[in-house]
Amino acid sequence: MRALPTERSCPFAPPDGMADEPAGKVRISTGDEVWLVTRHDLVRQVLGDTRWSSQIDGGYYDQRLHAVEPMPGMFIQMDPPGHTRLRRLLTGRFTVQRMNRLRPRIEAIVAERLDALAEAPRPADLVALFALPIPSLVICELLGVPYGDREEFQRAGQELLRLDGSMEAVDAATMQLVAYLMELIGRKQAAPGDGLLDELLGSGLSDEELTGVAMLLLIAGHETTANMISLGTLLLLRRPDQLALVRDSPEAARTAVDELLRYLSVVDVGMYRRASADLPIGDLAAREGEFLTASLAAANRDPALCERPDELDVTRPKTPHVAFGFGPHACLGQNLARLEMEIAYPALLRRFPGLRLAVPLEEVPFRDNMSIYGVHRLEVDW
Repeated sequence: MRALPTERSCPFAPPDGMADEPAGKVRISTGDEVWLVTRHDLVRQVLGDTRWSSQIDGGYYDQRLHAVEPMPGMFIQMDPPGHTRLRRLLTGRFTVQRMNRLRPRIEAIVAERLDALAEAPRPADLVALFALPIPSLVICELLGVPYGDREEFQRAGQELLRLDGSMEAVDAATMQLVAYLMELIGRKQAAPGDGLLDELLGSGLSDEELTGVAMLLLIAGHETTANMISLGTLLLLRRPDQLALVRDSPEAARTAVDELLRYLSVVDVGMYRRASADLPIGDLAAREGEFLTASLAAANRDPALCERPDELDVTRPKTPHVAFGFGPHACLGQNLARLEMEIAYPALLRRFPGLRLAVPLEEVPFRDNMSIYGVHRLEVDW
């Protein structure tokens, strides 16, 4: 049985050999045997079927995969009806219309970060000065979390996303983040503000559920977008023709976001599922109790999804990619993420038309050790 592919010969492509089979068994680093699904239609099939349970833990830090009772509020690891209850409570707060109300504030934040970047010593780290602060500021303001506390939750969040850490470090980071959020919620109960967490105080959620919801939204709300902004910028710097379109064409700037999401797929495998019964996978079948993971990156390069899937084309009409997942667990904040990227990419490229990578590509530290792919740093000049 082959191992789950992890090595990339191209930093912008899925791991080598990921799509060798549309569905089959692989062995992950813990020794668990799991189904790996890579074909686009099969990925949508399994992600849309709630009989594939999400109440899973393990698969990293040498911890074997196993069914769990999820942490209260951590709806990414919940099945119906618990997942349905929390998702329904939150969905209306992340609609396109509601996110578009944030456009003026996001544009202001992007402008502020461009000024900070312009004033920084060169070469400058685009991650620290631009890509990370934008979604961090936005999610903090949206949730009602003090941005001054960002180092505390970002440090803990980074530890939770590592693939090469230890369970001791994960437990410590979790306890640190839970303690911080419980204390914050206590302050909000004493003096409510106008953030999303304040809105949820009267929703019937327990303090423990609200803490879990806050943890998930806080980490997922900035890590994925930050890495898409930085990795997407790096890719555009390597494709000057595509960069020019994003910089100069408002229409291309809009379509570029979904094309970059499809092409890069910074969240790939790692969200495991467990068969609650014998379940079909195309022409194959999984037995009850078996585990599965889907490669979103491979599915997004499926020739059945679009023509020339391995070619970046920022003018490509929107495709039904699965960069945000699919089905009941599709990313709740995808409308916000799209908006942030739609504003950030062209603004950066117009402000710095001479933007360039300041180190050889081989010296860029890619996030091969993290569950959300991207770059740790991106040294640029202009």
